[in-house]
Order: sequence, then C-alpha cells, then structure tokens
Amino acid sequence: MSVEQTWRWYGPTDPVALTDIRQAGATGIVTALHEVSIGEVWPEDLLNSRKRMIEWDDDAQPAKPRGLNWSVIESIPVHEDIKQGKATRDEWIEKYKESIRNVGKVGIPVVTYNWMPVVDWTRTNLTMEMEDGAKALCFDIVEFVAFDVFILKRQGAKNDYSEEMLQQASLKFESMSNEQHYVLQQNIIAGLPGGQEGYSLDDFRNRLAEYDQISSDVYRENLKYFLEQVVPVAIESGVRLAIHPDDPPMPLFGLPRVVSTESDLQYITNIVDSIYNGLCICTGSLGVNADNDLPGIIERLGSKINFLHLRSTQRDENGSFHEASHLRGDVDMFNVFVAVLKEQKKRHALNRHDERIPMRADHGHTILDDLKKKTNPGYSAIGLLRGMAELRGLEMGIEKSGLIYK
Repeated sequence: MSVEQTWRWYGPTDPVALTDIRQAGATGIVTALHEVSIGEVWPEDLLNSRKRMIEWDDDAQPAKPRGLNWSVIESIPVHEDIKQGKATRDEWIEKYKESIRNVGKVGIPVVTYNWMPVVDWTRTNLTMEMEDGAKALCFDIVEFVAFDVFILKRQGAKNDYSEEMLQQASLKFESMSNEQHYVLQQNIIAGLPGGQEGYSLDDFRNRLAEYDQISSDVYRENLKYFLEQVVPVAIESGVRLAIHPDDPPMPLFGLPRVVSTESDLQYITNIVDSIYNGLCICTGSLGVNADNDLPGIIERLGSKINFLHLRSTQRDENGSFHEASHLRGDVDMFNVFVAVLKEQKKRHALNRHDERIPMRADHGHTILDDLKKKTNPGYSAIGLLRGMAELRGLEMGIEKSGLIYK
C-alpha cells in the first residue's frame, strides 16, 4: 500500500490554493491554525470550520467534496514556559491537552510539534541560487557565526567557535554591506515562531538568555514531564503525536538540542511506549548529521513513525548545507523509501489502523514561473510538485520491483 501523499498548506492566504494541491495529486492537507496565539487553546469550532474549508467546496452548487482530508496538524506550538519548566508550565500544558481533545473531536489523526528552543528552523539564505537558476534554502555556517558573534553579539558566543571559524566569520562580516547584514538577520529571525511578526535583536537576545541556566539534561527532563502529561490525553483522544527533529541537528546560539540523533529519538519514544507518542521523521533535518543512519532509524523505530517529511540536503565538511533536489544530496532516498514501505507492510500484517503513513515532499526549490511570484520559502507550488512527482515515481518503482517483499 502506498504512503498517503500530503501537502503543507499555510491557510486561506497561501498563494498555493487547495485546488492547486488537489491537481498536484495530494489527498491529505497538512496545516495549522496560525491565527491562534502560541499556547492558547485551539477551539473546536475553528477546527471544524477550517476542516470544512479543506474538505468541501461550498462555492459549488450543491456543495461537493474536494477529495482532500485534513490529515496532519503541523504544528501545535509548545509554549516556551513548558519548554523551560517554569512554574506556569502546568497551566499551559492544560491548554495543550484541551487542544488535543478538540483535535480528536473533529477527527484529525496526527499532530506534529517540535521541542526546539526559541528558534524553529534556521537558515541563513532563503534564496540561494543553484547552478540551474533555481532558488533553494541554505545554512552557511560562516554566515551564521558572523550573525551570532558580530551582529547579534550574543554574550559568550565567541567561546562556542574555533579561532579559525571566528576569523572566517569576521572576514565574511566585513565583506557584507549593511543591507546584507539586515537580510541575514531577517532570514534567521524568520525561523522564530511568529517570526513574520518581527523581532528586534534585543528581543532575540532576551529570549536566548532565558535558557542560560537550562542544560540539555534539564531540557530533556522538561520534555519528559510534558509527554507524561500529554500523551495519555492523546491516547484517549485518538490523536497520534509526532515530534519533529531539530533543524539543523546541531547546537545553535548555545541552546540545548535534544532531538537530533537516533538515541534522542529512542529516549523520547521510551518515555511513554505508545504509537501515540511518535515521531515525525524529517530526512532533511536528520540527514544534515552524517552519523544519522536514516534507513536504519526507520527500520528500528518504524513502529513509532506517525509522519514523514521527505527532502534531501547537501552538506559540506564545515557544517554548511543547502536543500538539494529530492532524489539528490546526501539522503539515501531510495533506501529510506524501501524502509518506509517495509514498515507499512508490517503494519498491514498487524492490522494497524494507521498502516498508511502520511508523507509530504518538503522544501522544494523555487523554479520556473514561481521565480516571478511571491511564495513561501521552500513551499512554492512547482518545486514541491516536482519533488512529489519524483518521490511518487520512486515509490512506484520500489513497489513494482518487489523489494519490499524480500
């Protein structure tokens, strides 16, 4: 049985319309209630309204189904007070539980979330030009250090880098114009939850400083506390949780990172041993770390996978990387897909109700006519259409070959 093909949709203001997504061949929508403030309860009526918008064309006479389902919520953000283990965390956890209950009532089966502190994903360039003229997302370690040390001027930042790296970053900073400094700053701040709302450098420094006394061990314990409270509610509500890996899976800004390796993922799934305490395997995020054996992770932790982000990254020896096309780069997408289809075969044999794993092509290049349009970085229609088509073809080839039956 094939994976469920889904598409990330940013809601009614997304330049990519629901009709476009249906024409691309996806049947599942991945989206969120972006208008709800972080930590507040997602109301049942608003969930129902958005679900109706996704699944039914009410402009038709009579109304007709679109052929789409709201398959995955990405994401319900976790409030920083919960992550930091503040005295107020229990009241925010109660709100999170209520959101999960409401999600269950309207019948959305999967909720993705992340445990990244302060910043969500981090890139230094949102429009890196490839040799064919396409635009891609990029993380340049030298530019990142230049921002951290010479623009943000984070206290103690210089202690986190080698002398050679600091010299390279200094040269990079000096070679950039004030406008380039500003663009780099905005690119990094775009990765903050609600980053489009705008943060000053002082805001950013203050948020980072809140983690000064939080070690990785403490941060991991805070995650354990959260899951022990929330997973039982997810089980009761029939909602499978899926934690997203750190992006990128390396220390940033001196912050703790605890969802970067296979051992991290194993620890998390052991906190509450249930398919409702599961994983979102993002091959691009995990693939930046050369030590992460992606096909092996899927084979060993496959029973806990509730969502897949399939993309590939091309890394260098210094820690920089960019988004490659979906079948190129460092991710062994062939063997990743073999492992995914074998996991689905196991689930079918066990009569699991979640045997079809939702998958979405992630972080496509901006190409063709989309280069002339305003698009969400990494989520232009044509680039994701190309990625999905490549992955769809790979899946069919593997199924036809009979590899998953060997």
